[in-house]
Amino acid sequence: MWLEILLASVLGFVIYWFVSRDKEETLPLGDGWWGPGVRPTATEDESIRPFKVTTSEEELNDLRQRLEKTRFAPPLEDSRFHYGFNSNYLKKVVAYWQKQFDWRKQVEILNGYPHFKTQIEGLDIHFIHVKPPQPPSGGTPKPLLMVHGWPGSFYEFYKIIPLLTDPKNHGLSEDHVFEVICPSIPGYGFSEASAKKGFNSVATARIFYKLMLRLGFQEFYLQGGDWGSLVCTNIAQLVPRHVKGLHLNMAFVSRNVHLLALPFTRHFPGFFGYTKRDMELMCPLKEKIFHSLLRESGYMHIQGTKPDTVGCGLNDSPVGLAAYILEKFSTWTNSEFRDLEDGGLDRKFSLDDLLTNVMLYWTTGSIVSSQRYYKENLGHNIMTQKHQQMKVSVPTGFAAFPCEILHTPEKWVRVKYPKLISYSYMARGGHFGAFEEPELLARDIRKFVALRERQ
Repeated sequence: MWLEILLASVLGFVIYWFVSRDKEETLPLGDGWWGPGVRPTATEDESIRPFKVTTSEEELNDLRQRLEKTRFAPPLEDSRFHYGFNSNYLKKVVAYWQKQFDWRKQVEILNGYPHFKTQIEGLDIHFIHVKPPQPPSGGTPKPLLMVHGWPGSFYEFYKIIPLLTDPKNHGLSEDHVFEVICPSIPGYGFSEASAKKGFNSVATARIFYKLMLRLGFQEFYLQGGDWGSLVCTNIAQLVPRHVKGLHLNMAFVSRNVHLLALPFTRHFPGFFGYTKRDMELMCPLKEKIFHSLLRESGYMHIQGTKPDTVGCGLNDSPVGLAAYILEKFSTWTNSEFRDLEDGGLDRKFSLDDLLTNVMLYWTTGSIVSSQRYYKENLGHNIMTQKHQQMKVSVPTGFAAFPCEILHTPEKWVRVKYPKLISYSYMARGGHFGAFEEPELLARDIRKFVALRERQ
């Protein structure tokens, strides 16, 4: 025990020395061209064009034929979701897709918000831009950029948007009303994919910053989870003076020396700054941190090294694509759902919502380009990239959903985000916060903004 106390004291000194050496700095803004060929000499078209989601009978017929010809592999007995997506339940999903799912109706729902496209750095960037139905009393709406991740899409935000843009009609106060912009990451959905290697989160951040300027916003709020959290973090690192505040529900804290002390936390968690709730969400350490990460990260190794190979199959088979994507909406929502025959998918989502997200990948043929994002971000030694080593100098809020793949204690978040002004243990929910628990996330965003506005 005394040896552990001595080691803990030494580690505490190392942590203090290591963290205190950081200096505030910004990423170089730079520029880029990601379209095909060389950058043209003509000025880029900066117009913002209205866009509508469409479908055709030809597209639907092709999908029907592919669904009818699906070959299902029988699952092992009593395997549930432990081996991935259980094909017995997959048959039920496909049957619903064939007989009940109405893509034309979902297209109408998608077009319920205004869609636009604009060219930035050689790519056609898609986004939705939702303004309040009426001007808020006593001020102007606050611009909020919300960024999705993989295997999600801008559709993840459809249920949270009205809570932010029209709070009065949803039982919330009018203290903070937002104007919401949700772009598609290039290579996802309706945003054009890069034609060149190297398109990473920093390039995305620069493009989205340019988008906000083009829309007339010199200062704005940011919100993101999954890749969206990294993109929003990079925007804050590139142009901190333009970022009013940053709200996240996931954090990439790779430079985390507190991990060294984890073996000792079970004896005296308070000494290391962990709360009782932190320990509930992290323990047993062997299962929650090591086994869980290994079990859920296989896709990352594939997509971070050879994304095009697996992408060939997923881009050709709608059922394969659905199984690959929807398995994440099972176990990333709650790891215990792998013990259920149906993966618990209908406990938090409707099949209409899940299949709409799948269709955004299928109809645009964007699964391969979306997977390449892993190679561009993880395949070049992410630990040594400048943005991973930098702190974030803007006010930050964090929503810790209890069923997230890896719990991130406040102590860890502060390593990278020292101006953390709001940290919330959410009552329920997992990785897809906005999609799964829109009201909880909306309330936490509003709480963070209220604290930020009082500073």
